[in-house]
Amino acid sequence: QVQLDESGGGLVQAGGSLRLSCAASGRTFSGVTMGWFRQAPGKERELVASISWGGGSTYYANSVKGRFTISRDNAKNTVYLQMNSLKPEDTAVYYCNTHPFRNDYWGQGTQVTVSS
Repeated sequence: QVQLDESGGGLVQAGGSLRLSCAASGRTFSGVTMGWFRQAPGKERELVASISWGGGSTYYANSVKGRFTISRDNAKNTVYLQMNSLKPEDTAVYYCNTHPFRNDYWGQGTQVTVSS
């Protein structure tokens, strides 16, 4: 059974930083693009960033470009999201998943709250 465990969220002031981690178990994601998604209250879940297996190809939503950095450590089966210059509009629950996502892979997510 595949399990994706997100961690690293918290409460931070605007302008602050957080580093999210996503540890995968149950399978390796060899050759698979991984993504970070977020869902704010009352909004649909959206793709924030994605990274190819080798890390050579990345994608960022316009809203986070230049502030967030996605990376992965395939030996540890872990994906990271470094978030800098956080804004109140970044407040959401953050999830990792494959990209495209699989509905049976969603974890609990990690809450990120940015105060103004």
